[in-house]
Amino acid sequence: MAEQETLLERLIPGDLEHQIPAAIQKALPGGFRNRLLQIGLGLLITFGFAFMVRRWVERREARRRALAPRPAAPALPPVPEPEVLAAIAGMHEPAPLPDDGTQATRYPLLAQPHVALSGPVDRTMYASFREQLAAAPKQGMLVVSLSTPGGDPEVARLMGDEIRLLREYSGREMLFIGKVAVQSAGTLFMAAFPADKRFLTRGTRLLIQEGILDRHLALTGSLDRCAATLKTALHEIEEAARIEEEGFRALVAGTRLPFEDLRARASDGWYVEAEEARSLGLVLDII
Repeated sequence: MAEQETLLERLIPGDLEHQIPAAIQKALPGGFRNRLLQIGLGLLITFGFAFMVRRWVERREARRRALAPRPAAPALPPVPEPEVLAAIAGMHEPAPLPDDGTQATRYPLLAQPHVALSGPVDRTMYASFREQLAAAPKQGMLVVSLSTPGGDPEVARLMGDEIRLLREYSGREMLFIGKVAVQSAGTLFMAAFPADKRFLTRGTRLLIQEGILDRHLALTGSLDRCAATLKTALHEIEEAARIEEEGFRALVAGTRLPFEDLRARASDGWYVEAEEARSLGLVLDII
């Protein structure tokens, strides 16, 4: 009876002994060698078949995804009409502050000035001005209030220079509020603030007038000495008039009041009601 054909002989037709390298035949015994070849060939066939199946599955899945319908993009909400947008914006705008006739609610900081001055413009007021200015906050808006019957124009200009220098060097915003009466030298101090930073309380009156000189000259000595005394006095008057003009020009800067009109009215003393001052642009508003 013929010897039964092995699986390896069926897979590899021909003479198995001549198809195996001689080096392997010498290294391995006959039965073990056949078994090793069978295992190796079985693994090769198994992994090859698994690889082919995997590639077939991947190709089939890729074809299925390519042919599948794509989901429609979500529809964007319609753009509202301009009228609708305007109506929505109006719903979120803050309600305007009530106008009680004094506009006080629009300027809450003016209710508590950082520097409050009252009385004659003199050295005592200047000392108080310096003390309050030193105690005021070093940052943020600064509010200065004034109520005065007038006084020394030089002191008024001195305080005005302090305000100007502080504003220019620190860049702080400074507001002026006049109360009850701001007369003569007081308006020179007010001129240190820009017109759009000035306010008056209701019923306050401004007095704008030229400087008044009350001076007696005693002329004694030679004619040349008397002439020199008169020239000196004349130069002082002319310089005072020039400085006063600078103050008047600063007062009307940024307003609707021409300098010539102010100069003409100030010669006899001009009382300006708060409402008129606002209409002329001398102050921004009344509270």
